[in-house]
Amino acid sequence: MPHAVRTELPGNALAAGAARGFARAALGRWGVRGTAAEDAVLLVSELVTNAVVHAGTSVEVECRYAAGVVYAEVADRHPARRVAAQGEEGHGLRLVGALAKEWGISYRRDRKAVWFQLGPAPHILGAGLGETPPDDPGSASASPAAALPAVSSVSHPFRDREWTDNGALSFLAEASDLLSGHTDEDKVASLAGQLMVPRFADWCAVWLRDDERSRRPRLARVWHAQESRIEELRAELPEEPPVPAPRVLPGQAAPWRRPGGAASSGGAASTGTDGASVVCDLVVGGRSVGALVIGRAGLLRIPDEVLGLVEDFARRVALAVLSARRYALQANISQILQRGLLPSEEMHVPGLDTALVYEPAGEGAWAGGDFYDLLRLPDGRWRFALGDVCGNGPEAAVVTGLARPVLRLLAREGHSVPETLERLNREVGEQARFLSVVYGELAFRDGLVECTLSCAGHPLPLVRDAFGTVRTAAQPQLLLGVAPRVGYESHSFSLHPGDTLLCVTDGVTERRCGRRLFDDGDGLATCFAAGAGLDADGTAEHVRRAVYAFAPDLPADDLAMLVLRVPEQTGTASDGRTGLPRQP
Repeated sequence: MPHAVRTELPGNALAAGAARGFARAALGRWGVRGTAAEDAVLLVSELVTNAVVHAGTSVEVECRYAAGVVYAEVADRHPARRVAAQGEEGHGLRLVGALAKEWGISYRRDRKAVWFQLGPAPHILGAGLGETPPDDPGSASASPAAALPAVSSVSHPFRDREWTDNGALSFLAEASDLLSGHTDEDKVASLAGQLMVPRFADWCAVWLRDDERSRRPRLARVWHAQESRIEELRAELPEEPPVPAPRVLPGQAAPWRRPGGAASSGGAASTGTDGASVVCDLVVGGRSVGALVIGRAGLLRIPDEVLGLVEDFARRVALAVLSARRYALQANISQILQRGLLPSEEMHVPGLDTALVYEPAGEGAWAGGDFYDLLRLPDGRWRFALGDVCGNGPEAAVVTGLARPVLRLLAREGHSVPETLERLNREVGEQARFLSVVYGELAFRDGLVECTLSCAGHPLPLVRDAFGTVRTAAQPQLLLGVAPRVGYESHSFSLHPGDTLLCVTDGVTERRCGRRLFDDGDGLATCFAAGAGLDADGTAEHVRRAVYAFAPDLPADDLAMLVLRVPEQTGTASDGRTGLPRQP
């Protein structure tokens, strides 16, 4: 017959003596004699002395006995005071390590406990777990003092020495790092299950409450130690997340018995849902975003140290879910904003081989600071722009949303390339932001493409001829928005059949690998030249791949490229010239 007693002692010099008398009397009533009784009394005395000296609070002592095994636990009310495992706190833990078959330390918000186990059966499945008898449905409210340990022939994973002392802290730190890296709430739920199973539980389930109040909570992810039983377990779990008892504080782990329990038919025993399980609300900022449930077969109650860890873990899961939701909302706003900032029509100049690459950094978390445009004028000329607003986020989006419409309006009003930049410079300056841009005009004449360019604080555009020779196509000028009145100049040249014009943003030229930049030593020009003979799409992809391969990490800045290539002469148009568009 198992036995258990508990007492609370004041944190003074009399506590150790009282603890010895308490333990000796209990063991005597249970018939425990000899070395086991002497060792147990000694260890209880030493641990109570440690608690009084180093914590200075009242001390709770609990003793249990079953099947020749003695279990004792000494708890104080000073959880912030960490118990050192190397004896700095006195002789107590050295004695525990020398005499006990198993021992450990558990930390919770309001208490810290050291437990040990003596006796011929070192594997007590329920030791210190505060189980209730199987026929007691009131597991959520039962007093641990009245609980009795069960006996098993297998080692309990919760008592692994790896998880005493700092093991739980290391796990939580690792979990925080892994959870914070996800931007999808369902992936967070899936990872939560994989972190819990099988280390702490046989199975885990996560419910998520959607933001829309009209929608019901959903069972987002289910994880089982045996993956073949995941769907079976999912079918057994309720659609609605379990609700802890009203007296349970938000975010506090509480015992939960699945409706029907072990009495349910079929798969309950096979999936482990008939064992001990706890539910913990995923609470952040006073609002529940879901619920986490873990279960372990063969237990009547989850250990206290695991309950505390589940509560800390659930807080991290809740924060990760909220972060993922905010990211998703932000990304959705960004996509909507981006669609309004960029041209909706197809980016193609008839008669030219055209390619465009536009990749905002950070998976679209913010509307990109880069922008592009192609505009056909009534007289058949074309204007093109590739720009980059300094910074990102809403402030940069304001300038991006300003630049493209202003460029289009001024071009339609007949302003030249330099005049257009001068007027845009004044508009940008009023926004207290800076803008770099390469802006040009294309005109088709006598089989050639006449190009007029201005480059304001932007990476210089490059031209590659049909033989693979690369040259710069403009002169550097001042960034837009720096000074209120700037006189910009343009540079004109001809593009011949086989020539390719490449314009990029600094997401290409300033791609970093350690201390090196992609464009160091004319890296962009070298890469561009190596793509001789490629069409516009091939050239854009060649440069893009080189940018990504330059460093192991993903680009940290927006990446944009505009490639315009004059096709080789392949035939004669109706006006007797090459296949370039007829000039009106």
